[in-house]
Amino acid sequence: MIQPQTIVKVADNSGAKIGRVFKILGSSKKRYARIGELVIFSVQKAEPRKEIKKKAVLLGLVVRQKAPLRRKDGSYIRFDENAVIVVEEKKGEILPKAGRIFGPIPREIAEAGHQAIVSLAPEVI
Repeated sequence: MIQPQTIVKVADNSGAKIGRVFKILGSSKKRYARIGELVIFSVQKAEPRKEIKKKAVLLGLVVRQKAPLRRKDGSYIRFDENAVIVVEEKKGEILPKAGRIFGPIPREIAEAGHQAIVSLAPEVI
């Protein structure tokens, strides 16, 4: 579960490395984000000479969380870190801002309809 003030790793090559979540999108009273949900975060650490700089406010899609996620078949999946991917919204569609994605992506992202992100992922579990 990702909540405000959570430190997240950015799992793409956009230039951001670490971010801090400060808003969960979906409802004004929503407290937690899970895999496949959108958050707004600020960049805490960034790579030099890249497009995204420190203190930038970005839209992110949660792709990994430390809290166990229960699947429909009864199994659980859990990751070692909380991670997001920098995305942008164009004409109602969520598209990744970067050209590469690092690390595994759960298949719940594909089920949520984010095929552009799944196609960039090296591994779907």
